[in-house]
Amino acid sequence: MFIAMRVLMTNKVDYLSKLKNNISPILKNISKPNILELGVRYGVSTNFFLEYCDQNDGKLLSVDIDDCSNVASSKNWKFIHCRDDDYEKIIQDKNVKFDLIYIDSFHNAKHVSKIIYLYFNNLKKNGFIFVDDISWILYSKNNVRDNFNSEINNYETFFEILNILNSNNNNISVNFDFTLSGLCKIKKISDSGLNKKRKIKLRNFSIKNFLRNILMK
Repeated sequence: MFIAMRVLMTNKVDYLSKLKNNISPILKNISKPNILELGVRYGVSTNFFLEYCDQNDGKLLSVDIDDCSNVASSKNWKFIHCRDDDYEKIIQDKNVKFDLIYIDSFHNAKHVSKIIYLYFNNLKKNGFIFVDDISWILYSKNNVRDNFNSEINNYETFFEILNILNSNNNNISVNFDFTLSGLCKIKKISDSGLNKKRKIKLRNFSIKNFLRNILMK
């Protein structure tokens, strides 16, 4: 029991450190930040965002399929108990614009893609979408967090985001941080909507690459 609690606390500290390194430099320069958080769980990211909202008169809207209404308390916070793809329930004002959207809910590539497209028009130009869990490295076989589901889901999410970028180089910029479970930063650089994603055609398994590998031996 003690060991499990210690691991949980360590993971929370590492997770918070990842948020601070990637998101704090952005939030500290935004007056009255408007943030949408999809996925709450223990409230680590919730309280992290509220720190900036409370300091700078911002607003945080958090959504989770589980009842996480007790993880934080602030006049600047609203929690909605529902699925993250229940757009009509979450976005009551279709004209609302967010400075930052944080996605840490259902870790499935197709679902993450759906959520990005669903809320992209509610993101301000020069605003950011952050997607947690895009690195599969620590979850790969015989690695420190060896886990089949996390490895595959994170790997597929990483490439799904690249497929979105493949048809949207003029609409978004994308950066990846591979610390721990990873974090993706998507910046909206155009007021245009997102184009339909286009799968990247790789040549890893082409005959040409097969012959290349033989010749390189």
